[in-house]
Amino acid sequence: MNNSQQRGTSERSQVRRAELIATGRKLFADTSYDALSMDDIAKQAGVAKGLIYYYFKSKRGYYLAIVEDSVAELVARAAGEPDLPKVERVRRTIDGYLHYAEHHQAAYRTIVTGGVGSDAEVLAIRDAVREELVATIAEGAYGRRAVPPLARLALVGWLSGVEGATLEWIGALAAETDTEAACAAMDGDHPESAARQPDRDRLGALLVRQLRATLTVIGEFVPECPPPPLPEDAFESVGDLAPVTGSP
Repeated sequence: MNNSQQRGTSERSQVRRAELIATGRKLFADTSYDALSMDDIAKQAGVAKGLIYYYFKSKRGYYLAIVEDSVAELVARAAGEPDLPKVERVRRTIDGYLHYAEHHQAAYRTIVTGGVGSDAEVLAIRDAVREELVATIAEGAYGRRAVPPLARLALVGWLSGVEGATLEWIGALAAETDTEAACAAMDGDHPESAARQPDRDRLGALLVRQLRATLTVIGEFVPECPPPPLPEDAFESVGDLAPVTGSP
């Protein structure tokens, strides 16, 4: 086999592997890990079971590959565009994070909660994601990825709050969708008294404001990490979430 043929074979293998991961993401989004057998997976993927073993060695290996793929997409979406101004990059990072959670709810829950039975390897992947996201926020705020320990702890605390709020939000969105579907099936209307969940832009604005408060406190405790200056229109698009005083 010449080099051209080897490259072609390798590319086809990568495409097939990616297709199997995409199928697995859909399957594990709707069905628990324990409820899916390799026979079920192979049937849904339309391939021989041996092909899945060839690429991933085991069901666990397949699951971990799916988690790692989900993580890579989350980090890539949250990383934003590095050439943007600092404040806008932070805003884009948060929006990218929420966009991923909104459109990949099962994968997001797996990443944040640690997967099946608090799997040690999935927890390690989750911790690596957190480190990368904290570093991304630090780079957007301060222009560097490494910050003093106290500043890092503050950012980790903010990110933990983001995770909790996001889990609550996507759970409420799913329940809201189910309620609307049930009402539609009965030719009814969505209950007028039911409070609607905020959209992604509004939740993102809230999280940006909370981050701004965190960065301000960091600046008080860690003088070498002053909060980045805000442009005049920093809160222009967030309506009544804008500061009521003249300062952020």
